[in-house]
Formats: sequence, structure tokens, C-alpha cells
Amino acid sequence: MTPASILITGCSSGIGLATALTLKQRGYRVFAGVRKVTDIEKLKEQGLEAIPLDVTDTHSQEKAIEIILQKTGGTLSALFNNAGFLVAGAIEDVSDELIQSQFATNFFGVISLTRLVLPIMRKQGHGRIIQNSSILGIITMPYYGAYNASKFALEGFSNTLRQELRGSGIHVAILNLGPIHSKLREHSFETYQHTLAKKNTSLHIHAYKKLETSYFHPDKKNRSLMGNPKIVMADIIHALESRRPNIHYYVGFPIKFLVFLKRILPEQFFDWLLTKI
Repeated sequence: MTPASILITGCSSGIGLATALTLKQRGYRVFAGVRKVTDIEKLKEQGLEAIPLDVTDTHSQEKAIEIILQKTGGTLSALFNNAGFLVAGAIEDVSDELIQSQFATNFFGVISLTRLVLPIMRKQGHGRIIQNSSILGIITMPYYGAYNASKFALEGFSNTLRQELRGSGIHVAILNLGPIHSKLREHSFETYQHTLAKKNTSLHIHAYKKLETSYFHPDKKNRSLMGNPKIVMADIIHALESRRPNIHYYVGFPIKFLVFLKRILPEQFFDWLLTKI
């Protein structure tokens, strides 16, 4: 029997890598997409079929799909849109260029890659699409405006796509996670340092200092709130293998609790509460 195949973007570390290794052990044929050549070699050493894939480059996406179809005989069971990065900073401090870059990776890249695999899945009559969103695609927090906006856009796109695919055999599931131990935080800090080099003159300087200690360089208390990438594996497997996958997977009790509070609390009080987190 031919094993189910899946393309996972952003497999260099964190959730992408953990998912690739877990699904490979589970018998899936995993195509692990990464941008850097050095990462390709590292993944191959771990027994993964690594392919070059820059989600912001249409040609790179098309080439990756071409490679996969050649290897599978024209099929692809699932797509996990995992690649992404985080821009931090007040909306009035973050440049237009950086906001556009945030959307290029977190939103527009997802749209174009998803549209490439849809004809394949429609032809075979089935497929699973998993979107790595965030709790920040459901609630907003100050100083994550660009990231919030990109994930809210992803939620809207994914929900609409799910409705349009009803009855097609193709299912769309959304993962909503909180902070995870991964290189995302390191990469985000590099961007933060570069783009907010003049943050000492910002009106938000005191908030940035708090942001640096709570997120970029978390103390013991904040580190304890960050999950291991493996905590999402059960939800990903359910989204791939269940006859009726969930629409949303709220990963971890803190995320479920925040979603519950958002539903029951007045908006102004919920906004105040978020400033205390």
C-alpha cells in the first residue's frame, strides 16, 4: 500500500521538524521543505526527504510541487503550512517593508502554495490541509500588530476555503498555538533588533523592555509557559487521520482558557486582562 504523503513547510526546526520526524516514524512519506541548503543536508542526515522551498517565491513553490509529483506519481495526501515568522513592535514603529514581508511569508505564501495543491487533491478526491495559525489569530496583543494581522488574515482565508471545499473530500484544519520553544523566537529577535534599532527614541521604549524579558529572553516564569513542539503532535495526527477532523485545534490548556475568556468577557475587560499576561 502506498504511504500517505505530506508536504511540510518550515522544517528546519521547531514544530516543522518535530512533525516531519513524527510522521516519518508513523509511516508517512514526508517531504520536508526548507529554504537553506545547509538545512537540506541536516534533514537528509535524519532520514527525511528534504526539498528546497521558499514560500515567498512562486517559482520555488512550483518546483517543489513538481519534484513531489514526480516522486509520488502525481499525488499528495496532505499539506501542512507551517512556515512563518514573527514581527514584534508597535504598529507606528514597524516599517511598511517589514509588514509586507510578514504577510508574504505568513499569508500570501500560504495562499499560493495551497492553490497549487488544490487541483491535485481535487483530482484524487481527498486531501488534508493544516494551517499553523496562532492564538494571535483569534485574540490581539499589543506590539504584535503585524503578526496579529497576518494570522487573522490566515484564519479568514482558511475558514472561507473550508466552506468552499465542503463535500470535496478535502478538509482544512487550523492549529492555534501559544508560545513554543523553537528558533522562531531567535529569528524574531534578530528582526526586532534590526528594524527597531532606534527603539530608544520610541514612545514605547518601556513596553519594549518588558517585551524583551517576557518573550525574547524569557525568565524562568515565562519559559515555563512555553510549550514543547511535541505537544501539538496528537492534534496534527488527528487532523490528518480522523474521519471528521476539527475545524480548530486549540493547543494546550492556557490557549483553550484564553479562547473561553474571550467568548465570555466584555472586550474592554479582556483587553485589560491581556496587559497583565
